[in-house]
Formats: sequence, C-alpha cells, structure tokens
Amino acid sequence: MPDTTSINRHTSPPVQAGVCYHCGQPLPAVAKPEWQVRIDGTDHAMCCPGCAAVAQTIVDLGQASYYHERSAFAASAEGAHMLPPELRLYDNADPRFALDEDSRETTLAVEGIRCAACVWLIEQRLAKLPGVQSAQLNVATERLYVRWRSDDCQPGDILAALHAIGYAAYPYDAQRHGEQQRQAARTLGRQLFVAGLAMMQVMMYVAPAYLADDGTLDDSMAALMRWASLLLTAPAICYSALPFWRGAWASLRAYTLGMDVPVALGIAAAFGASVLATVRGHGDVYFDSVTMFIFLLLCSRHLELRARRKAGAALERLQHALPASATLLDDYPASHAATLVPAAALTVGQVIMIKPGEAVAADCVIVDGRTQLDLSLLSGESAPVARDSGDMLPGGAINAGSVVLARVTRIAQDSTLSKLVKLVDRAGRDKPRIAQWADDVAGWFVLALLLFALATFVFWYWMDGDSAARAWPIAIAVLVVSCPCALSLATPTALAAATDRLLRQGVLITGPQTLETLHRATHVVFDKTGTLTFGRPALQQTVQLGLMQADFCLQVAAALDAGSGHPLARAIVDAAAAAQGGARADWQATAVDEIAGRGVEGVLHNRLYRLGSAGFVAELSGSAPPHDAGHGVTPVYLGVAGRWLACFHLRDGLRPDAQATVDYFRKAGKTVVLLSGDNADLARQVGDQLGISTTVGGYLPDEKLAFVKRLQQTGAVVAMVGDGINDAAVLSAADVSFAMGAGAALAQAHADAVLLCGRLGAVADSARVAARTMGVIRQNLGWASVYNALAIPAAAMGLLNPWLSGVGMALSSAVVVANALRLRRGK
Repeated sequence: MPDTTSINRHTSPPVQAGVCYHCGQPLPAVAKPEWQVRIDGTDHAMCCPGCAAVAQTIVDLGQASYYHERSAFAASAEGAHMLPPELRLYDNADPRFALDEDSRETTLAVEGIRCAACVWLIEQRLAKLPGVQSAQLNVATERLYVRWRSDDCQPGDILAALHAIGYAAYPYDAQRHGEQQRQAARTLGRQLFVAGLAMMQVMMYVAPAYLADDGTLDDSMAALMRWASLLLTAPAICYSALPFWRGAWASLRAYTLGMDVPVALGIAAAFGASVLATVRGHGDVYFDSVTMFIFLLLCSRHLELRARRKAGAALERLQHALPASATLLDDYPASHAATLVPAAALTVGQVIMIKPGEAVAADCVIVDGRTQLDLSLLSGESAPVARDSGDMLPGGAINAGSVVLARVTRIAQDSTLSKLVKLVDRAGRDKPRIAQWADDVAGWFVLALLLFALATFVFWYWMDGDSAARAWPIAIAVLVVSCPCALSLATPTALAAATDRLLRQGVLITGPQTLETLHRATHVVFDKTGTLTFGRPALQQTVQLGLMQADFCLQVAAALDAGSGHPLARAIVDAAAAAQGGARADWQATAVDEIAGRGVEGVLHNRLYRLGSAGFVAELSGSAPPHDAGHGVTPVYLGVAGRWLACFHLRDGLRPDAQATVDYFRKAGKTVVLLSGDNADLARQVGDQLGISTTVGGYLPDEKLAFVKRLQQTGAVVAMVGDGINDAAVLSAADVSFAMGAGAALAQAHADAVLLCGRLGAVADSARVAARTMGVIRQNLGWASVYNALAIPAAAMGLLNPWLSGVGMALSSAVVVANALRLRRGK
C-alpha cells in the first residue's frame, strides 16, 4: 500500500506565512488575522469571510483531508461567478437533507445580513433558481430555510447563487452562528463610529460656509474647507457606507432592484456632485448631508439589528441550550468511573451523571438521587420542580439541585429539547400572507421610486432652464427620503417580537399564519379529555357503604391496585398516598388477580377483597350495590364476602383555567364548541358546567374531521385546541390549531402552536397577543405608508433638503422597530 502521507506531502501546495490557507491570496495587513478556521487541530488564517465560510463548510462535511490532497489552492473569489468547485461535496447525498423521495431541505446560516433589504434580495434570488420550491429567510434568527427538488437542484447550486450576490452560507451551527452575529455587531459598531466621527468633523468645516453667507469667507479658505470636508467624508464613503454599496451591488448582480439601490444612488449622487463642485471650485457641496445620512441610517440599522436579536432571543436560547457533552458512567453500578462524552454519542440504557447547574443531555429516568429541575426553558415555568428516583427528566432541563444518576431513555437527537428545536425550525420557514404582501409592495416601490426621482430631476432641470443647481439636490432628497425598509420591517419585526414573548410564556408558535388566523377565527373548538380536563382521572369522593372508615377502605383499595397500570387504579393509589402525606401504607396484598374490564381481587389481612365494577363486586358481596354514583363520575366499588365497603367516585377534573378561557372567547364574539370522543352525557355535562352551548360527544377521529370541515364549508375560520393522538387529523385540518404540551407527539407535529406550559389559559393569552400584534402591524404599515405618501412629495417639491431627508428615513425605520418591540413587554 503506498504511503499516503508522502503522497499528500508532495501534492499539496506549500503554504507560506502571510497568505490565505484556502485560496493563497495575501492576508490583510493586520496584527492578527480576523478570520480563522480550525483544520486538523490547527487554526489557519483566511483572507476574507468568504474563504472562511467555504473552509469551515468543508470541515463540517468531514472533508478536511481535501487540504492535504489538493494539488493547488482554491480559486479565489475575484472574478469568480460560481462557488469554488470543492463545495460540490455538499450535495444531495448528505442524509441530513432528506425530506422525501423527491425533495430535500436544509437550514443555513447566512453571513452578511444587514437589514430587511438583504432578506428580500436573497429570497428573490433563490426563488428564480431552478428546482427551489421555497426559500424563507427568518429576519429575527438570520437562518435560511430552503426546500428543493433533488432532480433539478444541488445544495451547491444554492450556495453558488448566494455566493454570486455576495453572501456566504454554511450549515447552521448555534455556536458558530452566535460568533458570526457578534462579529457582525462589532463591524457595524465600528462603521457607525467612523461615520459619526466623520459627520462631526465635517460639520466643523462646513459651518463657516453657512455662517458667512455675506461673502466674508475668502475663496481660498472656502476651497480649503471643501477639500478638508472631502478628505473627512472619504472614510465614511469607503468604509461606513459599505453595507449600502454591497447591498446595492448584490441587487444589481441578481437583476433586481433591492431596497439598498435608492440609498446607494442617493449617497453616490450627493458625494459625486460634491466632489465635482470641489474640483471645479464652484457649486454646492453636500458632504455634511452625506455623512449625516450615512450615520443616521447606520443608527437605524444598529437599532434594527438589536431589535432582531432581541426578538429572536428566546428561539436562540433553545438552540444554545442543547448540551454538547455528558458525563457517562462506563460500568454502572459496578463502578462509578466517569467519562466525558459527546451528548450525540449517548445510547439508550446508558447511565449518566448530572451535576448541579448542568443541562440534562437526553431524556432519562433517575436511578439514584433526588433533585430540583429548572424547566423554564421548556415550559416557561420559573419555579423549580422536585424530581425523585424513578421520575423522568426531560432533555434540556437544568439540574438546579444535587447530583443525580439517570438512565437514558431517548438519544439526544430525540430528546424533548431537540424536538422543540425542530418545532422552532418550523416556525420560521414560511411567512404570513401580510408579510408576503409587504415584501411584494416594497419590491415595486423601489422601481416606482427610481422612476419618480428621474421624473423629478427632469422636471426641475426644465423649470430652471437647463440648470441642475436645484434639480440635483431635489432628486437626491427624493431618493434618500423614501423608506422601503419600513414596509418590509413592519410585519416580521412585530411577529418576531410577539413570538419571543409567547415563547417566554410557554407557547411555541410553529406556523407562519398562527397569530394572523387566530385573530380572524370565528369558531374555537375544544377537545375535552386532556384539554378542558386534565386527561387523567382523580378521586373526587369516597362514599362509605359499611362500618369500615373511608380512609381504611382507601388504603385497602390502594394495596389491591398497587401493581396495576390502569388509569383508575393509579388515581386510587395516588389518592391514598396523598392521604398519608406522600407515603403509602405498608400493606401487601397477596393472590392478586386482575380481571380485564371488571376489576381486581386479592387477599389482605386474611380476607378476600374485590375492587371494580358494581357487577364484579356484587358476585362477592351477594347483593346489588346500595349506592348510585349518579352521572358525570366513574364509580369503583370495594367489597368483601357478604358486605359492601365503599364506593370511590373518580372524575377527570376540569383545568382550573378552563372556565376563564372559555369565557374570554365567548366575550370576544367567538363561537365556542366542545368536540369530544367521550360519550355524549359526559361531554354535555362538561359543556354545561363551562357554559358551552354547542357540545358534541361520541365522535370518532374521522367524524371530528368531518365536523370541522362542515364548519369551514359554511365560511367559518376554525381554531382547534386538542391533545391526544386521535386529534392529529383535525388539528391539521383546522385553520389554526393548538396542542397541549403534555399531549401526544403526533398531535404536536400537526399543530400550529404548542402549549409547552401546559396551561389552557395560554390559548387565551395567545389570542390577546395576536390581537395586539395585528394592531401593531397595521400601525407600522400605516405609518410607513403615510410617511412615504407625505415625505416623497415634500422632497419632490423642494421642501426637504438631502440631510433632512436622511433624518426622516432613519426615524421612519426606528419608529417601526420601536413600535414592534412593545410587543415583547409583558409577564
């Protein structure tokens, strides 16, 4: 076998100091390289973020050996129209992309997102790519969700399309994405600082020209002031304005008119006219307006960036909470020797140690110890929850107590938190209709604006007798004063802020239309078991039928049911333990025999007892039961030979917030419906108790589905709240749906929102937030429309100069973002 090491050594190009490890281009002249990638345990310098993204993606794909086997450096980005060919390794064969036989999907992190203009441009570009079925960029989390047909498109084609318009993308990784966001924030901060410094200095040099309007300023001094202003404006143009140049250039390369195009044209026109006037020695200069506009617009974008990060904070916390490692006990219980292993490597049955302050790496059950759990990230519940030996620990919970040992029941990829993260991924994949409308309007708005600015210039040029002295600044003001970003920010910022608030309250929104459709809903349909009720029976009353005390009878029944898994049996056992202060009587029944559908019998204290239905116990007691339990409860009888001892009334109790939730929707003008699979009498009793006029019971899953479809055929907008696996079909069919957090996983997968907190009242909370969100969106869209309708004509009539137009544009975006952030406030 040949020595592959020597082959690699001879074929790989020599890497010199001061050049990019990926493409071989010279590194920037800085003390420490800004971009580095760890390859085979060594950090290698890169010349630009594009090379760093490409190199990191190669490493993420497990193809780091490329750097040993290559015979030349990768092609540089200069002049390249396609992605470097080595990223063709990133193709449909990767199992992470599999969706079905014909389609693939993935989540990408995109570097260089500056504002809503980037979102619009990327989505428009990918929509034109053959084979791409959908591409949605979440403005709050800066993650791109792409779905494509595997026969027509490769992931490399998607990366190439992004690369062609100036964006680097890579498979989403929470840690790396967080670092990229911090780097972007630092870069924007430096650009903002340079623009502010340039603005203040330029103001000092133009002030004499404004003050000396009587001609007292010497011509040579005026020329010196202009040249000084030019030199001070240059850093703002060449560095601080880079986001606008790059955004506009990316739009033009993609043959679209993005929102950065009018901004860049306005800056270029004002700066170009000022440079020309400075060189000629006569004419107006706008250096102060240019620097002020750049500074104010960067301030607006800085505020927008912070708003996006705040709005997506709760979703990002879920991603970063996934533990990377776990402490494995290799030979438990023979040994407590511990090894630190990747969380993804855990398998079912292994025992792990969870220390105080650590996150639970996977769903598991405690085998030794007791502790307190912080479930705030999973359910929004801030109070610690006690867990003892034998109790389940959900993956992602924080150990807030003492050390415990736990046995893994699900691998990390299937843990509770991992499933929530997958639901979060669903949340940002599509846009609501109102957001799509705003994006479409913004796209046409830019074209109309450019045509209007051109018409304005021509008009004033003609009015002033072929002189551009007034036409030029007015056209610049028209370009600068417009705010298409405010239109595109109006909806996504508000939705992201509302989603963040609801997640902090324990409601995970997973559907794009959830809040919009919930606000429009005409009918709210509730399931009964597990939704309006707890979904588990509880002992309501113990009726004494003989001489034995009720407490004694309850302990006898618990001893008979101790080994049963029946829900009614567990309710009796739990009630007996609660009556003893959490402990159980040390009574052991013998000769226990459980008869399915009838009850259980066993010997206790040398006597034969029976517990179950009236007919089953009557065979031992010898007579009909002396007590009728009535409607709405499930009776469980206890008896011995010749005597009846007790009747236990069990009922699936209503949730404490069920009444308030139903009352809220009824007062809001919604039609409330109870749709249950339980028998009609029980459903009607619960409906009457809650004041629900329309109650339907005894429906099978397909009948529930048909019922909802009949409502929709009459024009109703149906919101469905359900729990169990039999609700999956109707949850999917409803216009908007909520699944209880403790319900079946299949039901959650088909719902538009999941109540992680387990509170039914969270549905009413969501409806309140939905109403407020739609109000804020209408306010934002109204403000953006009114502002543009007033500001653009004012600029066209010469009432606004360029710097004042810049102030207006920056304030317009700031108002929209600040108004949307009000939605984050609340409990």
